[in-house]
Amino acid sequence: MTAQHPTIGRLLRSLRARKGWTLKQMSEHSGIPLSTLSKVEHDRLTLTYDKLLQLSQRLQLRMSELFAEQDEAPEPPVTARRSIGRVDDAIRITTPNYDYYYLCPELRRKRMIPVLTRVRAKTIAEFGALVHHSGEEYIHVLEGRMEVHTEFYDPIVLETGEGVYIDSNMGHAYIAAEGCDEVLLLGVCSSADEQLMESLLTLHGEEGAVASKVRQLEPAAKPARRTARKPATR
Repeated sequence: MTAQHPTIGRLLRSLRARKGWTLKQMSEHSGIPLSTLSKVEHDRLTLTYDKLLQLSQRLQLRMSELFAEQDEAPEPPVTARRSIGRVDDAIRITTPNYDYYYLCPELRRKRMIPVLTRVRAKTIAEFGALVHHSGEEYIHVLEGRMEVHTEFYDPIVLETGEGVYIDSNMGHAYIAAEGCDEVLLLGVCSSADEQLMESLLTLHGEEGAVASKVRQLEPAAKPARRTARKPATR
């Protein structure tokens, strides 16, 4: 059986790995937007000849070097790793639709990404275009009711204690179901791509996200309690 020809995305990912660059560093060196590079590496977009020429010139590489696939020696497996998933140590990403809390951020090259998500979007129109990224994910409803929209299935509503496992390459969106103001989810995203975390963060970057370290996971907003006024005395 003949080996498959490497894609541009695979070649760029290999080149970036050899240089030890993050997606952001690759973007800075090449002059190509970070979100574009992420899509190319996941084979959702390709580069025109002009962009490839720009890439080779900015990186001071010949085209033949740019498309040279290097044999990579296997690295020893990482064992005995452990990280406590405290929300205080999470990286928080705030977007118009969600608050994401990425847990265990100190571990590098994770094969799965644990994340708490507070969902505010209540309609698919408010959410916008469905998102895609590499790998698979499992989402579990901790509080509230979630409406799941996917590219190839009818929408479904999940109650507290229920979850869904999907192929993340399929377009998907999670919104608060009717009658629910906010939903708290626990998700686990998994991929063979060692840059999965960066890929997820680039999705948020396109939504105008704000990142910060968090001190606590804010509870869902509760309606203010009204107190009866006593009649004035004369």
